[in-house]
Amino acid sequence: MESPLLEVHRSLGAKLGDFAGWQMPLEYPAPIGGGTLAEHEAVRETVAIFDVSHLGKISISGAGAKAWANEIFTNDLNKIIAGQAQYSLLCAPDGGVIDDVIVYCKGDDEIFIVPNAANSGEVFNTLNERRSLTDAHLSLTNLHQDFAVIALQGPLSSRVLAQIGINVSLEYMSFAEITFEGSTFTLCRTGYSGEHGYELIPPREIAVSLWNNLSRTILALDGKIAGLGARDTLRTEMGYPLHGHELSLDISPLDANLSWAVGWQKKFFIGHDALRVQQAKGVERLLRGLLLTDRGIPRAGMFVRNSVGAVVGEVTSGTFSPTLKQGIALAFIEAGIEVGEQLFIDVRGRALGAVIVKPPFVPSHVRD
Repeated sequence: MESPLLEVHRSLGAKLGDFAGWQMPLEYPAPIGGGTLAEHEAVRETVAIFDVSHLGKISISGAGAKAWANEIFTNDLNKIIAGQAQYSLLCAPDGGVIDDVIVYCKGDDEIFIVPNAANSGEVFNTLNERRSLTDAHLSLTNLHQDFAVIALQGPLSSRVLAQIGINVSLEYMSFAEITFEGSTFTLCRTGYSGEHGYELIPPREIAVSLWNNLSRTILALDGKIAGLGARDTLRTEMGYPLHGHELSLDISPLDANLSWAVGWQKKFFIGHDALRVQQAKGVERLLRGLLLTDRGIPRAGMFVRNSVGAVVGEVTSGTFSPTLKQGIALAFIEAGIEVGEQLFIDVRGRALGAVIVKPPFVPSHVRD
C-alpha cells in the first residue's frame, strides 16, 4: 500500500523505510528537514509536518454505533460527545492489547477509528467478528487507503493553519469538519509529539494539494518537513506507548500504566473480566521511564539490573533525547521498584546508571 503523498516524499529526497508494508519517510535532507535531530527540534521550537497516512481508518455507522463500540473498546465513550475524540484500547479476551486507537465520535450513530498501521487489519477483523456475534446491523468500512493523515505539530501549528485560511479554535481531543478547495476533511487537536498540534485526515484526492500548502507555509516560518524518525524520538520523550514495544497481546493496559484508558465502571468491554482479575491481584511489572545518568543510548531489548546485578526489567524503547541531550528509555520494571530508585541498563556489557522517572521526560504542551 502507498501513501497518497509517496511521490511527493520521493521528489523531496526523503529517506524511506517500511512501516507495515507502507513506504514512509524516515527523515528529509537539509534544508527542508535536516535529519531526525533537526526535525525533532523544529517540533519543539517552531513547527513541522509529518505524513502518517499509514495509520488505519475504519468507519462504523448505523443506529447505535457508539453504544455498540462502547462494549468493545476499553475507554468509556459516554464521556465524549459528537466532535470529540478519545484514546482507547482494543483488548483480547485475556486482557492483552490488540491495538491502541483514537476513536472519533461523529454522533451516536457514527464512529471513526484510527488504529496503528500494522494492526489495522486485525482491528477491522475483530470488529467484524464482533458484529457477527452481536447481530449488529451496522456498516463497517475499512477506509485505510481512502484518506491521508497529516500531522501538523509544534507551537506555530495554529499560525500555519491560519495562513492557509483555516481559522478554528479547538480544545484538545476535539475535531471539526473543514472545507478546503471544495472538499471536506477532518481536523483534530491531537498528535503524538507532546506539542500543540493537529492531525488532518483529508480525502486522498486533496492530500497532495493540502500537504503542499502546509509545507510552503511551514518552511516560510523556519519550520521543517519531518519524518517518522523524529516522531519516534518525540513520542519517547513523552513516554507515549508504541504497539509492538510498550503494548502487545502479552501486555495489558495495567502493565502499561494505562488504567486511565479503561472504563472500569462499564458493565462490559472485551477483556473486562481478565483485567478485573489482574486489577484485584496486582501487576507483576510496570512500564516506567528511565533517565540515564551515564553517557550512552539504551535500545529495546536491553536488560535492566539492580545494584547487585539481578535483572529486574527490560527496555522496550530507548533513544537519545534531542531535548535533554541524554539517553532515555521506557522499560518494564518489576512492580515495587519505585520512582527515584537507581538502576542500571546493560548496554553491550556496560552497566549504565539510570534513575526511574515518571514520564513525560520533558514538559507536555498538548493542552496549550
